Amino acid sequence: MRSPHADHPDWASDAFVTLGTLAEERGTDSAGAALLTGRPVVAGQEAHANGRADDRRSDVSHDGVRVVKGRGRFSAVWRPDLVPLLDHAPVALGHTRWATQGSPFTLDNASPLVVPGGAAGWVGGEPPASAGVIASHNGDIEAAALRARFPMPPATGTTDSEPVFQALAGCRDGDDVITVLASLVGRAALVWVDRDRPDRVHLARAALSPLVVAVDHEQNLYWASNPRWFRDVERHTRVRFASAVMLREGTYLQIGLAGPAAEWFQPRPRVLARAGFVPTARPWDVDDRVWTGFTDADAAADRATLCHRVAERATGDTGEFAVA
Repeated sequence: MRSPHADHPDWASDAFVTLGTLAEERGTDSAGAALLTGRPVVAGQEAHANGRADDRRSDVSHDGVRVVKGRGRFSAVWRPDLVPLLDHAPVALGHTRWATQGSPFTLDNASPLVVPGGAAGWVGGEPPASAGVIASHNGDIEAAALRARFPMPPATGTTDSEPVFQALAGCRDGDDVITVLASLVGRAALVWVDRDRPDRVHLARAALSPLVVAVDHEQNLYWASNPRWFRDVERHTRVRFASAVMLREGTYLQIGLAGPAAEWFQPRPRVLARAGFVPTARPWDVDDRVWTGFTDADAAADRATLCHRVAERATGDTGEFAVA
């Protein structure tokens, strides 16, 4: 998330591309980037597509966001001609995929996902008016259990990520968000942006899947799956980080542009809301692959803070899980 008052916006862009390349160690099945313009989308307004798409790559412009995806590595998907748009994007989401659920050969399963809003998927009561979300997920969750709990429209792809964001797109407030996050069973680190509030980013770490949040000296905010990547960014770019913090399991943050009264004319990315929940993992989720690419010290530090419940499949083939 870009600070509007950064003196060197191109430095943050260099960091974004470097982080995308470093993320290849966690997946090379497909990759993508979503560059948001910061322009709100009116609820109910259909996204229009103009660009190109085939079975290997796509470059599609929706209202308020340009999404570029492709099969293979991030470094093969990213193109230099996108840099001017990236330099001016208030928010940019990148993703690399290692396919756990859903075919790696269809771009409907590649992230960042563009998930429509609407009446289906809301937690309860009157459904919200939502234009949907732009989102990415690192992990593997029980999609059938989530669909059984929340009403959802038919999916576009076949991943476990899409139902998570269909449910989140139907949330009216922070309490609804926590209800959805607490219902996830499996590994999940999530980032999403409501298309009707493109000035805010939502970050959540449920069980296990790592999520690091960093701030550089120009007040730009970043997130990634490995703390080592930020040290590598400092070695390969001009960006220097003021902090890089691994989120604990069960953490939800809403980040947006804000400032204290004395600084209202120079807003910067700040934590606007914070909440906690108890995440739930399956017995087999604790696997060394969770910390792929981590140094031994970083992995040990994160393991020492794990605080999830463990669920086991209930008797019968119901798809339901019981917490042990």
